Amino acid sequence: MPDSNFYEESFFFQKVDSVCRTPAVTCPADISVIAAARLMREQNLAGLVVVGDGAPIGILSVRDLRDLIATGGDNLSAYQVSDIMHTGVISVRSQAYVFEAIFKMARNNIHRLAVVNEEQALVGVLNATDLLSQQTRSPLYLTQEMEAAESIEELQGINSRILEMVRSAMSAGADTRSLVHLIAHFNDGFTQRIITLMERREGITLPANAAYLALGSEGRGEQTLRTDQDSAMIYADDISPAELEACARFADRLVEALEFVGIPRCPGNTMASNPQWRHSLSGWQSLLEQWINVPNGENMVNFGMFQDFRTIHGELSLESALHEFVFATTQRNKLFFPCVAKNIVRFPAPLGMFGRIKVERVGANRGKVDLKKAGIFAITEGASLLALENNVDKGTTWDKLEKLGQKGVLSSGDCEKFCNAFSRLVNFRLQRQLSDLVAGKKPGNAIDPLRLPEKSQKQLREALRSVNQFLRIIRDHYRLDFISR
Repeated sequence: MPDSNFYEESFFFQKVDSVCRTPAVTCPADISVIAAARLMREQNLAGLVVVGDGAPIGILSVRDLRDLIATGGDNLSAYQVSDIMHTGVISVRSQAYVFEAIFKMARNNIHRLAVVNEEQALVGVLNATDLLSQQTRSPLYLTQEMEAAESIEELQGINSRILEMVRSAMSAGADTRSLVHLIAHFNDGFTQRIITLMERREGITLPANAAYLALGSEGRGEQTLRTDQDSAMIYADDISPAELEACARFADRLVEALEFVGIPRCPGNTMASNPQWRHSLSGWQSLLEQWINVPNGENMVNFGMFQDFRTIHGELSLESALHEFVFATTQRNKLFFPCVAKNIVRFPAPLGMFGRIKVERVGANRGKVDLKKAGIFAITEGASLLALENNVDKGTTWDKLEKLGQKGVLSSGDCEKFCNAFSRLVNFRLQRQLSDLVAGKKPGNAIDPLRLPEKSQKQLREALRSVNQFLRIIRDHYRLDFISR
């Protein structure tokens, strides 16, 4: 296999049908499970693609047959494939780029995809083996390496190669949303593997009645490159003193290990290793109630950081109870929403007369636009606020905007427009961070619009216009013009 940057990048440009080596062995849904089992034995397969009218409609696996034998009684011949198959086949177009297939496998934690043509007819099956035989730097290969790592030092080496993988994927034209999901996938994977190694090699475990939470962009699952750690911890009210000490020991070691593999500490110390971000369920409820009922500057910052919490490891029921509490408490205090909205609209996109992009005049970002302050913050926080009001408590900013569109809070056209604007701003940020890291610099958020190609300048202006349209919707929705300043 050629060993060159050209090959590594061009691999992502290959079409799926050029690397798909596995023919599709299929069966109809209305044959008996015994006939299907015979076909699987003849072909030496662990599964069959079930088709209807030439299109994949389900998967029949050895596990399905095993479960049937264990629970279906003696009359197995009475069952058809349709009775036990799994519906909902994840597919990829034969003319799609390889990177699309890689991201689908990584995001869905699967090892095969149904390959379909433009008419959605099944033409083959793409296995992870087909990809790994040609590309050892693919996300699937790195995921397998990560899961097989036997030391935190090994994870450090794997993490250092993710930058190259992201660079190649961006060069190949991977869409921003998929890239962000992939980065989040790896960060979650690193955290989970470190936790496993901490338990196996150091005897450090999280008590069963506690949970380690990701916050901020990690909580939303939309990190960019080298995002700082933002975390917290929640535990049951009846936790013992010994278990409380174990929680602190777990948090301290995990934060230290994540920093070692290349995920920096939060400069503001918003991490589970900080006792201020470790509380019992009732302790968090009391604190959140204070933040919601007294929405001053500091409380809004703290709430905004904590709002998108997500369990990475531990007891999921604690997260669920806290989400229910936050929704109920904010619904009782309707003044909370406009107070947060007032803070969000304080950051309009920097557009002047005739669509001129206004740059910062002083400071480290003089002559540049801070993408986070110029638009990413407004869309992220605005979407989270509207989502909270409408009981949408999980997902990325894209997910929240789409759910708000489904609920009719945003029109379908506005939903698409704001998703596209968010994607463009995050893509500009990714490009900037990537170039900084390649140059050995700390990744930043600011870009010089005059250095962008004309097409990119136009895309940036369009994205910033959409940000201001979104802020107008926020302003109107919460009637901010009628609230005293």
